[in-house]
Amino acid sequence: MKAETVVENKRRRRSINRLAAKDVSFVREAEYIARRAADRESRVVTLGPLLFFSTSTGDAWVLDPGDSLARCLARDGEALPPGITETADTFSVEWAGTYHLEGDVFVFGEGAGGVRAAMGYPVAEIRRATRRMGLDPNDSHGGPR
Repeated sequence: MKAETVVENKRRRRSINRLAAKDVSFVREAEYIARRAADRESRVVTLGPLLFFSTSTGDAWVLDPGDSLARCLARDGEALPPGITETADTFSVEWAGTYHLEGDVFVFGEGAGGVRAAMGYPVAEIRRATRRMGLDPNDSHGGPR
């Protein structure tokens, strides 16, 4: 059963969805956020220990803020393989590298040593969502506050 609460502020309307455990799917969330990226919609969604976001430039990512891990789910509106495997009890993500936030810049470090920096990502919203998850968004190791 799904319940929805709508929160409004002066600038925008946003909805907060609460899902029952049986309705949670990390793969479906990855597909959803990649579709938002294809539509050039900026969204930030948390699901358990993961944070998913899309950008108005057509990119989408899944993050593990607790360990500063990242995987790109869409680039310039084109969906990429989600790299997420899940069963009824567990899930795993094939992380591609690490990330950190520098001011308004999202910085991604690939496992092979390359570094990519992107401006225009919803960094302020990512920080707020990370705080709601009980983590310090300024801690490069993602430790608890």
